[in-house]
Amino acid sequence: MKIVVTGGAGFIGSHVVDAYVEAGHDVLVVDDLSTGRRENLNPRARFHQLDIGDRQTAELIRDEKPAVLNHHAAQMDVRRSVADPLFDARVNVLGTIHLLEAARQAGVQRVLLVSSGGAVYGEQEAFPAPETHATNPVSPYGVSKRAGELYAFFYQAEYRLPFVALRYANVYGPRQDPHGEAGVVAIFTGRMLRGEPVVVNGDGKQTRDYVYVGDVARANLLALDTRATGPFNIGTGVETDVNTLASLLLAAAGSRSEVRHGPAKSGEQRRSVIDSRRAAELLGWRPEMSLADGLGRTVAWFRQRTGSA
Repeated sequence: MKIVVTGGAGFIGSHVVDAYVEAGHDVLVVDDLSTGRRENLNPRARFHQLDIGDRQTAELIRDEKPAVLNHHAAQMDVRRSVADPLFDARVNVLGTIHLLEAARQAGVQRVLLVSSGGAVYGEQEAFPAPETHATNPVSPYGVSKRAGELYAFFYQAEYRLPFVALRYANVYGPRQDPHGEAGVVAIFTGRMLRGEPVVVNGDGKQTRDYVYVGDVARANLLALDTRATGPFNIGTGVETDVNTLASLLLAAAGSRSEVRHGPAKSGEQRRSVIDSRRAAELLGWRPEMSLADGLGRTVAWFRQRTGSA
């Protein structure tokens, strides 16, 4: 199967590309390398250095006529979306529409769209939140991700272009950088391996749902074979507070770094955790990696990378 993956040189997208290539698919990567890295590129995938808003990207999709468009490219920084909502909308809303239109013209059979299981729900009223939970995003990033889902729904209703929106929890793992929703894992790991103190915002009791990137890549693989459409939460359903996360990372790194508490971050969600039973029922997906094991693998990757450097 021919698949175009946007953002395929990024942290999550590159793991998805690896899973697709390993499964025998013909994969094309579109990435402008603004946040993606060349070293993340799978050598068996065909790479095109393009912005998703470029005319050449639409031409590539129309010429290649892939069976699936997997859209991972995004402006993913919540704080930047607040500081520059116009930039966030240009990338995440207009960029998504540009790709959907190209997919329609190319006769693409399915679109896999990446969304956010934390940002689209906003302050949760139910824990863990199912896909039917109200979507009241409290950041432009969350608004743009939800808008992408709604545009995909329009293209499905109007043009019969099926879509799956994977609402990720906080993804962590090898190749992660300090930006994005789960950047705390990369930040803490880097500082702990250097023996530097780490700073926890506020009391550290704010919770997130941390899901391993390998499990996320597997969800993208399973989503190729389903006839189901719409949003799917991809998370563990387990809340972990930042204090616990820091303790687990200290143990994984064998570090004695001091854990300090700084001021709380304004506007930070207190609790975020999602219910992935729909993915279990319709995709056959369940998370397999425990947090302790996943953090161990992540620390090992950062340690090897630091040693190589």
